[in-house]
Amino acid sequence: MIGSLQGRLSEKQPSRLVVDVQGVGYELQVPLSTFYGLGEIGSDVSLRVHTHVREDAFSLFGFATRLELDVFERLIAISGVGPRLALAVLSGIEPPELVRAVRAGDVVRLTKIPGVGKKTAERIVLELKDRLPAGLDIDVDSDEGGVTDGDLRDDVLSALLNLGYHRPFAERAVDAAVGSAAATDGFESVLRQALRELAK
Repeated sequence: MIGSLQGRLSEKQPSRLVVDVQGVGYELQVPLSTFYGLGEIGSDVSLRVHTHVREDAFSLFGFATRLELDVFERLIAISGVGPRLALAVLSGIEPPELVRAVRAGDVVRLTKIPGVGKKTAERIVLELKDRLPAGLDIDVDSDEGGVTDGDLRDDVLSALLNLGYHRPFAERAVDAAVGSAAATDGFESVLRQALRELAK
């Protein structure tokens, strides 16, 4: 099993990375909460890794913080929640906010995440509420990007559609985010703002 990776970031997309470790490229699926904190392509990266093995697949899931990994592993232990849905949850809500929502029993907030219906949200709250460590307090780092305004809207819209949001809602959220002050900070900030718009 692979528990962590340290290497050079050779590819970077909102849900997928390739980390070069001494000439071997490891492909990892990551939540947006991890993607936000990454440097540019070519920079050094260190990730905690969950190795998921099935008969037909060997998948690696990367996380920037212990909180992300802990929450991910607790989510996939819930009946009906697989790795992809767990990633969608962490991409639709930042880990500290997810912890707060679970502790508060905020099912409505969780159902705003694509792919999470009411029954799944209720199951997440029920099964995680008493199993989350009490002392978790990890900040999610933000990273300023360098995407130009000309491509910014299309890039953010594409990321939201890949995460499962419906186009009309995604377009409205992107328009609101691009029109805000966050647009001056690049792709990651606009994507973060768009997700906030979708959560309203």
